[in-house]
Amino acid sequence: MAKKIYVGNMSYQTSEESLYSLFAQFGDVLSANIIVDRDTNRPKGFAFVEMDQDDAAVAAISQLDGQEFDGRNLKVNEAIARPRTERRDSYRY
Repeated sequence: MAKKIYVGNMSYQTSEESLYSLFAQFGDVLSANIIVDRDTNRPKGFAFVEMDQDDAAVAAISQLDGQEFDGRNLKVNEAIARPRTERRDSYRY
């Protein structure tokens, strides 16, 4: 079963390809998505990585949390699913 991982405190220069390669050392990576600001299209400094196997995800979390990557010490842990809230428009007629 796939496991989603939160990766925080990332460098704004980190690419999805380099993030994918970093986690691929531990097992099969299904996706690596850097979150970007919808207005500026610039990275927000965090990402989500989805790994195919739970044991590979646990190994990646334990080995990469606190490790330096692209000049920043990463914060890596299991992503916690939050229910999506419906966004409201900022104005109403």
